[in-house]
Amino acid sequence: MDDRTTMRIDRYLWWARIAKSRSAAQAMAHSGLVRLDGRRIERSHTPVRTGSILAFARQGQVRVIRILALPQRRGPPAEAMRLYEELHTKSPNPVDVSGAAA
Repeated sequence: MDDRTTMRIDRYLWWARIAKSRSAAQAMAHSGLVRLDGRRIERSHTPVRTGSILAFARQGQVRVIRILALPQRRGPPAEAMRLYEELHTKSPNPVDVSGAAA
């Protein structure tokens, strides 16, 4: 059994099936749009560990996840979904589109 305590963020994103390929995961990390525990990331070799919180934009929405476990391999999607949990943020207040000033 592997007793790793950290893993590269690009490898985690790929093995957890958040990114379709390792190069896509590296591009996410290099874009500067991924936050790890509130810090902006610009390197694909940034280490993540169990309990870390990742926030990133995906398909027009901001996803926030908590890492529950580090993967041992890139397994099937059902196995990958057990590696993290989605954290839901409060939905924003609705925008008043009536144009009336309060």
